[in-house]
Amino acid sequence: MLIGMFAILPVTVLAALKPGPPFVRLDKNDAMVIVADLQVGLYQVARDFDTITYRNNMLAHTAIASLFNIPIVLTTSAETGPNGPLPNEIASMYPSAPLIRRNGEVDAWDNAEFRAAVRAQNKSQIILAGITTDVCTEFLALSLRAEGYTVFANTEASGTFTEKLARDANQRMVDAGVILQGVFAIVMDLMRDWRSTPGSREVLPWLDRYLPAYGYVARAHGAAVLNGTLAPGEEGLLG
Repeated sequence: MLIGMFAILPVTVLAALKPGPPFVRLDKNDAMVIVADLQVGLYQVARDFDTITYRNNMLAHTAIASLFNIPIVLTTSAETGPNGPLPNEIASMYPSAPLIRRNGEVDAWDNAEFRAAVRAQNKSQIILAGITTDVCTEFLALSLRAEGYTVFANTEASGTFTEKLARDANQRMVDAGVILQGVFAIVMDLMRDWRSTPGSREVLPWLDRYLPAYGYVARAHGAAVLNGTLAPGEEGLLG
């Protein structure tokens, strides 16, 4: 009797399945990056990360565009005041990319020059990060969603005063249909397949630089292949 019940269970479960929400994938041919107010002054108020990790996340977010050869638009807010300019490491990555220096608008989308720069890229997917999460990222993400863009907010490269503010901002963005992702997920979704171009050959060195936790996975494997010998007891661990 039990055997019969288990035999029909898979069919019953399959019949009950209903399609869920669509899996919205990043497409490197339809995506662009926005750097919103990742400025040297504002960096100091991003206190929901430790300073070293957050600096690395900002640089990684910016470098996604060059890894996948996708467009990037940079913008700053009142950079001649306490917000300061973009870090040299970010500004020097894309000396010829659009850099919109806003002198008053809090939401970058309120600036006509910025709107024109984004629209000129002719992409529907936007990978976004800014300081602060609850203003520069959230306000712009909501404005972009209202315009019909698909927005991927990089939660690792957006920072704010407290973790609570980040959680509240992320919830509001999710409620508006913004997709929250970190650096690794963004890169993996853009790549799709390690055999792609860019793929393993390009992405592993990039990860080693910007996400060393995974870079060292590749280093450990390489070291094992080139130099490794099995220690006593390891044979049984390998199947």
